[in-house]
Amino acid sequence: MAYDRYVAVCNPLLYTDIMSPTLCVQVVVGAYIVGFFGSLIQLCALLQLNFCGPNGINHFCDLPQLLVLSCSETFFLQEIKFVIGVIFGVTSVLIIMISYGYITATILKISSGRAKAFNTCASHLTAVTFLFGSGLFVCMHPSTDNSLGYDKMASVFCTVVIPMLNPLIYSLRNKEIKDTLKWCKKKRMFSHYHS
Repeated sequence: MAYDRYVAVCNPLLYTDIMSPTLCVQVVVGAYIVGFFGSLIQLCALLQLNFCGPNGINHFCDLPQLLVLSCSETFFLQEIKFVIGVIFGVTSVLIIMISYGYITATILKISSGRAKAFNTCASHLTAVTFLFGSGLFVCMHPSTDNSLGYDKMASVFCTVVIPMLNPLIYSLRNKEIKDTLKWCKKKRMFSHYHS
């Protein structure tokens, strides 16, 4: 999506040539393959652990909760989790930030339409910030019995709250929704002054 925004803002006349259906399919397939192999590496390392104690997980079955339940030494798997978080998470965030750096530089060069161009990218950047912020927290901090509450909150945020917020975040680009929100805000302020 960041590359799509980059092409749309920085090369608008070449957008249809660059963002061909073939490229879109390649990007989606590439994302699935990278995600599959990242998960496969963690799964193979997780299968080496022994679980001899309690086997109840009181929320989502994320890797940090499984590491706490293991009676094996989990240092190596925690290191793998951290390295995969750096490789996939931080690299993705870095690529997105670089593309938005180019987008911002291009937008600042134009004289009119800046607000519309920034508005086009703001919803994606907001969703990415929420998703990667909570995801990197889950993947990159060490797992302990004391951190399970934070892990649970971050997991719920990452798997439930963000997907629920995405339609709202992306709908804020819609002019009718913005106008309705402004109208509601004015109506609320007007009724507040009369009461």
